[in-house]
Amino acid sequence: MSDRRAAEWPEDRGLAARAAVYAAVGEPARLAIVDELAVSDRSPKELAEHLAIPSNLLAHHLDVLEAVGLITRAPSAGDRRRRYVRLVHRRAAAVGLRRRASAVGETLFVCTQNSARSQLAAALWTARTGHVARSAGTRPAPRVHRGAVAAAKRAGLSLAEAVPVELTGVPAGVQVVTVCDLVHEELEVSPEWWHWSIPDPAADGGAAVFDAVVAELDERIRSVAGVTDGGEVR
Repeated sequence: MSDRRAAEWPEDRGLAARAAVYAAVGEPARLAIVDELAVSDRSPKELAEHLAIPSNLLAHHLDVLEAVGLITRAPSAGDRRRRYVRLVHRRAAAVGLRRRASAVGETLFVCTQNSARSQLAAALWTARTGHVARSAGTRPAPRVHRGAVAAAKRAGLSLAEAVPVELTGVPAGVQVVTVCDLVHEELEVSPEWWHWSIPDPAADGGAAVFDAVVAELDERIRSVAGVTDGGEVR
């Protein structure tokens, strides 16, 4: 289970399945990994550095967490030699393993062209949390992708006035979230930045692909911000 399809792990809430998950996170290092992945996807190298876990021991911990369906590992869309570890948020939430991020002020979502993923993420963040969010790109496109505009409309959002802008700097106190593997790998990222490894919907262009990106961003934002299904922030 090393690709994104593993995220469809069955929501088995039986006692044996739950017990296996609790046993897996009963080890402090593995619980620390889950906590870290609750807010950000990380490469194994980043996890080892952030959590001070030797690489050989980290590999064992990741195997255990993958075996119980809590994580998936997928190749980067940028540097294909790199892999990112992702938390299966629904699986974690089903067994009560949900970590809400500490209070976050202004949020800046970054991708390459600032024409789809980062625009959708900023609009969703503002809609779900009520807090300010902006977006930018390292090589901004001339305009927002029409597929993103249409997907936003289907989700009850508006990107009609959105314009891609260039990333020129990050003010102090802003939470940066890279939503593009290439950007995350090209920039000199801070350990405090988050990374969400989101596939580029413009590569396919279909409505279903854009809607899938909106759904994934929505799930991540609700999880990290503690937003209930009723729209309230816990």
